[in-house]
Amino acid sequence: MSFTLREHTADVAVEATGETLGDAFAAVADGLTAAMCDQLVETGERFSFSVRAESLEALLFDYLDHLIYERDVRGVLPAAHESIVREADDEWVVDASARGIPFTDVDARDVKAVTYSEMRLERTDEEWDAYVVFDV
Repeated sequence: MSFTLREHTADVAVEATGETLGDAFAAVADGLTAAMCDQLVETGERFSFSVRAESLEALLFDYLDHLIYERDVRGVLPAAHESIVREADDEWVVDASARGIPFTDVDARDVKAVTYSEMRLERTDEEWDAYVVFDV
């Protein structure tokens, strides 16, 4: 599971890979965290959530959007992401958790939103590849 931040005009993009869909989702989320903060600390409590969507791309979008929502509502930087993606009742579901680092403990930059612009999620021979652009 890994990610790389990519320059993208006025935005930031995350290119990520994972052995499973859940690993790929968590790697993109780790990239989102890295786009918001250079140095993480080990503080904060874990929180869990689930998201449902009709397609994998919509699920990835909604998952990342929910992390931004949690950041805004809880006043924390979501970090140390874990996720499991599964299919249930003709929908895709991600069961996820993250550690919410209080903003008082880090110097975080704002990422405004996840976008569908150039979003890619595909299976290769050995892993899942994802590419997501964030509006900054």
